[in-house]
Amino acid sequence: MGEHDIIEHIDGLVTEERDLRARSTLDGLSDEERSRLREVEIRLDQCWDLLRQRRALSEFGDDPSKATLRPAGEVEDYRG
Repeated sequence: MGEHDIIEHIDGLVTEERDLRARSTLDGLSDEERSRLREVEIRLDQCWDLLRQRRALSEFGDDPSKATLRPAGEVEDYRG
């Protein structure tokens, strides 16, 4: 997955997250929707981390395709 693909995926996830959050303030979310919101948040953390890895590798002259999607536990709530 290239940088452009990652950014497009992030955009889609952000749109879905915003929709779920907007619905949560209006009508509340079902258990399934709350679970999906959590999955989207985790996936966003992973995608942002992957994008940061790719950019760092590229910046230092390495192959950005060496970046890997890390497990949720490694990137969740990452603050960098």
